[in-house]
Amino acid sequence: MSAQLSRDDWKGRIGGLSYRNQAFIGGKFTASLTGKTFDCVNPATGQVLTKVAACEQADVDAAVKAARAAFEKGTWANMAPAQRKRIMLKLADLMMKNREELALLETLDMGKPIAFSTTVDVPGSANTVQWFGEAIDKIYDEVAPTPGNVIAMITREAAGVVACVVPWNFPLLMACWKISPALAAGNSVILKPAEQSPLTALRLAELAAEAGIPEGVFNVLPGFGETAGQALGRHMDVDVLAFTGSTEVGKYFLRYSGESNMKQVWLECGGKSPNIVLADAPNLDVAARRTAFGIWFNQGEVCTAGSRLIVEDKIKDEFLAKVMAIGQKMMPGDPLDPKTQMGAMVDETQTKRVMGYIDAGQKEGAKLAMGGKQVHIDNAGSFIEPTVFDNVDNRMKIAQEEIFGPVLSVIPVKDAEQALTVANDTIYGLASAIFTSDINKAFKFSKALRSGSVWVNTYDGGDITTPFGGYKQSGNGRDKSLHAFDKFTQMKTTWIQLG
Repeated sequence: MSAQLSRDDWKGRIGGLSYRNQAFIGGKFTASLTGKTFDCVNPATGQVLTKVAACEQADVDAAVKAARAAFEKGTWANMAPAQRKRIMLKLADLMMKNREELALLETLDMGKPIAFSTTVDVPGSANTVQWFGEAIDKIYDEVAPTPGNVIAMITREAAGVVACVVPWNFPLLMACWKISPALAAGNSVILKPAEQSPLTALRLAELAAEAGIPEGVFNVLPGFGETAGQALGRHMDVDVLAFTGSTEVGKYFLRYSGESNMKQVWLECGGKSPNIVLADAPNLDVAARRTAFGIWFNQGEVCTAGSRLIVEDKIKDEFLAKVMAIGQKMMPGDPLDPKTQMGAMVDETQTKRVMGYIDAGQKEGAKLAMGGKQVHIDNAGSFIEPTVFDNVDNRMKIAQEEIFGPVLSVIPVKDAEQALTVANDTIYGLASAIFTSDINKAFKFSKALRSGSVWVNTYDGGDITTPFGGYKQSGNGRDKSLHAFDKFTQMKTTWIQLG
């Protein structure tokens, strides 16, 4: 089992990897039509893993053509639901059979600890495929209540060609959150992974073909956002585009839709999530552990990261000391060491971006209470210490902008009322948390917090059965749960007048 493998075991497996580095279109791996490639780099070492096809407009046109032809042919869209289910369950099974390879690819590609790739990312991805596969033949259409001389049917139909553009922080998991309901509903799908992390998406394409997903139904286009991503957003024959990433890029896709065919655009974008710890929190030690996990898990490269710790004055110093004591034990290390809890930032660009915010926090007058330094491990520098800024004003840049790194902004408040005001004072609304032993406060905050997820006495709770998405500039629509089907289906009313 992967949990028993050592750092040397994982390193020894690198030489046996075979990197899929071409686009997957119409059931075949192929070079980009321009012949262009880009370097896929291991951020923990700075070494080039492989050169990957850099898809552009012509490749997007080819993939959309293949996807449309497959959809119109109906091999997948009109397949018996039970048969589609069997194929998706086989794909989930293949993912688990190849979980160590997928986990190693994920860690090499974006720098996350192998311990989390093996226990969180790959199992969670396979579970997503399995869960939506199981749902295929358990969803029913409706018959409306009508007079006896009328039958009114309300049916869901596949939307058609769906483009999924996903980020680099959870490359395989975010892909599966999108493609699983889209495929389960009968659509043809084009997946564009982030240029920083294409390897697991390309391996997934191969496994999908092995599972029996027909040619053209699932396509993968590696490439850059400004080329392949924009081409998908503007394409006149893409029916739906689902995106996870920054709010800035999400707005581009809305514009592309309006300038092309008004395709549906579903967005899961940025966050600046408040984590509220009140003086009556039931257990400060538990709250501290969950606060540390909420900001430093995955190097802070999480859209729901609890980057704003809003804490009552009377317990602030005591609680912050507990959080920082945990942070001191989470220093970054070699991602291939199973003991590592924080790995590398995804690339040098993101490292410089996060360090820029750390500089900005100090210039704005926040107190750097812990960390703040770039770390070099094995002569590579894409590592940053767990960082804490104390006495942050919510108007500061580090309290308002998404950093996407291991930086915690501590905002002291005098009472619960001020905590709620500060929590909602943001353009984002993806997630929030409240630690309190008062059930009345818990209910009040859960209703008043303007976010898609509210966690009480925990952080980052939920599973595949609960919807996930945001308010305000954190986006629209929901991933996970049966509600995800709403994004990838059209609802049709058929009104039959009887004689």
